[in-house]
Amino acid sequence: MTGQLESPLPAVSQQPVYRGASASAIQHHYDVSNDFYALWLDATRSYSCALWAGEEDTLEAAQQRKLDYLAEAANVAGAARVLDVGCGWGGMLHRLIEGHRVAHAVGLTLSAAQAEHVLRRADDRYEVRVENWIDHEPTAPYEAIISIGAFEHFARFGMTRGARVAAYRQFFERCYDWLPHGRRLVLQTNVKGNNVRLNRRTVRDLMFIVDHIFPESELPWMSEILEASERCFDVGSARNDADHYARTCQEWLVRLLASRERAEELVGERMVADYTRYLQAAVDAFTQRHLGLARIVFERV
Repeated sequence: MTGQLESPLPAVSQQPVYRGASASAIQHHYDVSNDFYALWLDATRSYSCALWAGEEDTLEAAQQRKLDYLAEAANVAGAARVLDVGCGWGGMLHRLIEGHRVAHAVGLTLSAAQAEHVLRRADDRYEVRVENWIDHEPTAPYEAIISIGAFEHFARFGMTRGARVAAYRQFFERCYDWLPHGRRLVLQTNVKGNNVRLNRRTVRDLMFIVDHIFPESELPWMSEILEASERCFDVGSARNDADHYARTCQEWLVRLLASRERAEELVGERMVADYTRYLQAAVDAFTQRHLGLARIVFERV
């Protein structure tokens, strides 16, 4: 040993890295229709995996539990500033402010429709930006960062593992810069699961989701997330709740089919058929563990 410490972060590569799915790709999915999503999501419009507790649980209670679980894991209580990367329709922003006494919550989204929905009920405690996190330049550090369902858009189908890790690494380096020492980043994302011996129908359904539902996006392996976070963050905890997402997607599917006529009035028969296929495929993929749902708590080192 020489006694000389390594630099806290390795040198940043000068090679261009993927900036994540484009605004047009995000809007292709999330700007379909706010009223359409309202038909089958819960009241918070949480379009991500819930956290279930028992057979008698409801979607509304399970989504609220998820928001509180992630907020508490991030140690946000009474925080001055918290960032939500991929804030969706604002469910987490609202819960941070109204339930966890956060003074100022900043949300980033590439969906104009989502931002417009959040800002309808926002006051000066809310700040919502239609902005890529790569371009975000905060005016002060954050005391916590939460990201739910955005990480899936940080790589594109067909990228090599090295290119994906480089893209993810860029996200962790930005979060490292935005957080003080000892503060937390909490991440919820879909991940690849047991992809051995997939049958042809499953392969077709998963490729349909990539091509028609979430263009310009790709799921990470859990190992890629951990590799990309090294020397920026310690992992405090990690869990795979694939069964929770199977149940969430099943609930969404039931709600969508129950409102099918109205849904077709809003977005057309083809769109409803596509979403029905996507949700059915997701239920199967999570049930069979071909897909996973990671909830990871990171602490800045």
